Amino acid sequence: MTSVAEQTGTAGSEEEPGSAAGDPIRPEAPDDPFTKDVLPSPEGAQLSLLKSLLAPHTRRVRLAAVLLLVQQAAVQAGPLLVAYGIDRAIPALRDGRHGPLILLGCVYLGCALASGLLQRWFIRVAARVSQDVLIDLRGRIFRHAQALSLDFHERYTSGRLIARATSDVESLRELLSEGLEELIGVILSSVYISVILLWLDWRLGLAALFSCGPLYLMIRSFQKRSMVVYRKRSTAIAAVIVKFTETMNGIRPVQAFRREKPNEADFAELNGVHERINGDAILEMARYVVSSRLMANAAISGIVLWGAYRVAGGGLALGVLAAFVLYMRRLYDPIDRLGMFLNSYQSAAASLEKIAGLLAQRPSVPEPEDPRGLPGREGGLPGREVRFDGVRFAYRTGGEILPVFDLRIPAGQTVAVVGATGAGKSTLAKLLARFYDPTDGRITLDDVPLRDLALPELRRGVVMVTQEAFLFSGTVAENIAIGRPDAGREEVEGAAKAIGAHDFICALPDGYDTDVRKRGGRISAGQRQLVAFARALLADPAVLILDEATSSLDVPGERAVQHAMDTVLRGRTAVIIAHRLSTVEIADRVLVMEGGRIVEDGAPAELIAERGRFADLHTAWRDSLV
Repeated sequence: MTSVAEQTGTAGSEEEPGSAAGDPIRPEAPDDPFTKDVLPSPEGAQLSLLKSLLAPHTRRVRLAAVLLLVQQAAVQAGPLLVAYGIDRAIPALRDGRHGPLILLGCVYLGCALASGLLQRWFIRVAARVSQDVLIDLRGRIFRHAQALSLDFHERYTSGRLIARATSDVESLRELLSEGLEELIGVILSSVYISVILLWLDWRLGLAALFSCGPLYLMIRSFQKRSMVVYRKRSTAIAAVIVKFTETMNGIRPVQAFRREKPNEADFAELNGVHERINGDAILEMARYVVSSRLMANAAISGIVLWGAYRVAGGGLALGVLAAFVLYMRRLYDPIDRLGMFLNSYQSAAASLEKIAGLLAQRPSVPEPEDPRGLPGREGGLPGREVRFDGVRFAYRTGGEILPVFDLRIPAGQTVAVVGATGAGKSTLAKLLARFYDPTDGRITLDDVPLRDLALPELRRGVVMVTQEAFLFSGTVAENIAIGRPDAGREEVEGAAKAIGAHDFICALPDGYDTDVRKRGGRISAGQRQLVAFARALLADPAVLILDEATSSLDVPGERAVQHAMDTVLRGRTAVIIAHRLSTVEIADRVLVMEGGRIVEDGAPAELIAERGRFADLHTAWRDSLV
């Protein structure tokens, strides 16, 4: 079966809901969350998402933590060994004893080698975890986006979805690959150094730790300011991607109506906003780095001055002071790296907020908790009875389309639905295909409510062919076989022959193995529509919905399809949404809709004889052919 995006032609589209299918364009509600870049999500959704991503890798995360713990211990031993060398090894060397200096050199070399090997091991483990997490996250975004209902995709642009799966995931990659190592390294080194400083000299140690207070306050201030900037930056890059995607998807009308210059101007404006926000982020980082270095150098100068007086007075060993200076430099130097981490963290936090909001969305057309199956078809007929009982429907962003709608379509009947634009014809088709659920009332298939049918069984039973036939990259045969993936080549070709597509397919360079390329751009619109018909017929549905499905065909192609339909639809329930009344000729029954209600119902010949609305439409259509 075809997916929602394929059947409706909304993949990569930036159209308003319903605008491509004959429904009026509905204005966005002022409080519609889909007009914003950040979708609402439950409290704690970001943390829950991060935990769920890391949960399968708990053992490797623990191993990485142990490796970094030991590696930092090896690194922080250096200044202690320097103090030992100044206060013990060098005096021993003056006395002719070389052992302490040789031992010092061996231990220092061993710590350096251990630090390098442990860091290499840690990087390999951490990189594997981060890549697995990102693969999992991209897969979740893709699967979840496919599972969300049609109304979500009609309101939330595909460009934003692309931004969630690309630039936002890339922000998380930078955090996981580089930022976390920096953060954990800074935390561990700070703990090690603080303990060692207090052990070496508790008075100098306390002074050094108290000097970190202003630095902490400065970090918190930077964190709050940069979070605002990075939220804006993530939104700005999403807007750039949306504009780029929209333009490339509409490249034909862009070139046909010479929209290149206005589009360039719009894109330049969005690009300029992104540039300015990036500049704000760089300035925030520059302020932080300069301020932190000034404070760190001032603190170290004060400690060195006090320590020098104590060394001169004999209250402190020179080696201890040297170790103190080295440790303080190691304590303050990571502050710059911590700023870089906060840079990555704020960017990743803004991205994670948006991804969590996306993943928190739930389909408006959910799977039933206790799904029911369809009963066996009576008399072997392929069709099933369709009922609309007291159905009411309104889009979230517009007024009520169907006030109170009742309709019964017997099994095997072909019904044509006509009416002016905005009458509710395409809405009726979307409700029957369960792309939406009615606001009130119920729709049944052989007395089984659509809400109670498992979606896979519903998609097998009800197939919709729309005005815009969407083809995926791949061969013609592969695109037809989407209707039933287990079908063999003979069945695929049989469906194409039944619909009248076999001859043109055979005329293609590689026949059924011809690659139609992106969106079927290698073949004409009418040929794409014939392939979509063959795909739908191969699926062998109980109910076939044709929503303006012949509008892309020329007159000979339309006649060929109508001739095939006369045979293929026999015994099958069919609903044909039509503006071109030539399609109505194969219908058993015609419904004329106006304002979401049925105003005329009967056989085509009967309605023409009654001289009502359908007769007027029919007359206008006949006159247009002259």
